Amino acid sequence: MSRRLVVEADGGSRGNPGPAGYGAVVRDADTGEVLREVAAGIGRATNNVAEYRGLLAGLRAAAELDPAAVDVLMDSKLVVEQMAGRWQVKHPDMRALRAEAAEALRRLPAVRFRHIPRAQNSHADRLANEAMDAAAAGRSWVPPVPAAPTAPAAAPAGGPGGGWGSPAGVPTRLLLLRHGQTALSVERRFSGVGDPLLTEVGRAQAAAAAARLGERAGLDAVISSPRARATATAAVVAGALGLPVGVDQRWRETDFGAWEGATYAEVQQRWPAELAAWLADPEVAPPGGESFAATYRRVRQARDALLAAGPGRTVLVVTHVTPIKTLARMALGAPPEALHRMHLDLGGLSEVDWYPD
Repeated sequence: MSRRLVVEADGGSRGNPGPAGYGAVVRDADTGEVLREVAAGIGRATNNVAEYRGLLAGLRAAAELDPAAVDVLMDSKLVVEQMAGRWQVKHPDMRALRAEAAEALRRLPAVRFRHIPRAQNSHADRLANEAMDAAAAGRSWVPPVPAAPTAPAAAPAGGPGGGWGSPAGVPTRLLLLRHGQTALSVERRFSGVGDPLLTEVGRAQAAAAAARLGERAGLDAVISSPRARATATAAVVAGALGLPVGVDQRWRETDFGAWEGATYAEVQQRWPAELAAWLADPEVAPPGGESFAATYRRVRQARDALLAAGPGRTVLVVTHVTPIKTLARMALGAPPEALHRMHLDLGGLSEVDWYPD
């Protein structure tokens, strides 16, 4: 824990309130090296909300990189003094954001806050403005792609750069089955924490998946999300294969909060700003729900637990659209916005081999 990180964070609003965005950069405290840049437009908000959102993004990025001690530098006197406990937090929106930031602090061993002049926070300010510009153009902010070296060194055999070479070792094979159809999926409604039952078509999809998987040899285990639509699908498949079903809470669908049971059009009409922010930033959750970033973290933990059991196994995971897309994104090294560019059918079967290297 001797390493220290620096988080520089900022946010802005063009109108206060108005179109808003945030930016944050994480550096190595000793070398000044930029380790991570994050930014996003967040729809209509105030400067203070955007600044808090920049802080949250920076703290989460630091925790993902390395749970080290962190120095937070911001030109927002209000955020720094409130987080230090020297100023009261009177506005309800600010209280909620401060509580969220306090929760993020618990993932880090030590955090110090320091107020700096605006001129010294130009990097984070630039990122926030880039995010607002991108949102105004109808795009999500994406980090710049580093320039390729003129003479790249050869990657070690089987190493992370050796995509053209043969992988090393024996893989763990994950067969990822999306549950069968429900009444909510027929109407294309948000379906996260609820427990709609399989329709007749959904049960037929589960039976078809069982027949398809019955053609394979060497399936070692069946794991399911705890949701009824997943366990019902898993029960049909596992029954046909003569295997028990293990249930792991980490494979559940994203919690869509207040949007549960609504169509996309209904959400767009009732929560336009919240929807725009959710689409632009994986750290943003639906009202009362869970962010895609939080889903990513628990799905990664669930995957790592399966890989830790040793290579060579083939495991069927019966789960939902977001966890499966998340695993595909991990395998491809794709950015968060790739979630919105994939289609995965009900009863669809995906396969990923995870090699030791």
